[in-house]
Amino acid sequence: QKRVTELYVVDAMSFTEAESMIIEEMSSYISGEMTIQTISRASYSEIFLSNVEADDKWYKAKLQFNDIDEKTEKEKHSYVNYLVNAGNIEAARKHIDEAMKTSMIPYVVKSISETSIMDVFKHKL
Repeated sequence: QKRVTELYVVDAMSFTEAESMIIEEMSSYISGEMTIQTISRASYSEIFLSNVEADDKWYKAKLQFNDIDEKTEKEKHSYVNYLVNAGNIEAARKHIDEAMKTSMIPYVVKSISETSIMDVFKHKL
């Protein structure tokens, strides 16, 4: 049998819940043994999902927010990472702009890069 290593993002409250969600989601696709190598906390502030079924890629977007510090009256920058589901980089940029259109804080998209994430498992209520 061939060993395959795949990367998934799991929206979970604990590592135990994440492991159990992965096992539950993947059990119907795997015959034989499955090993979860590592679980770590991701630095994504939010996940932007696509409504297009063909959008099967995941992009990491780093945004810079520009705000004025009220005490010093100097511009300050903060950086936030988002995970974006899209078919290509241009579509990912459109998803970001659409999601951020109601933001009152000016932002700059510093980078968008394709990830090796296979899928995202959302938290079940």
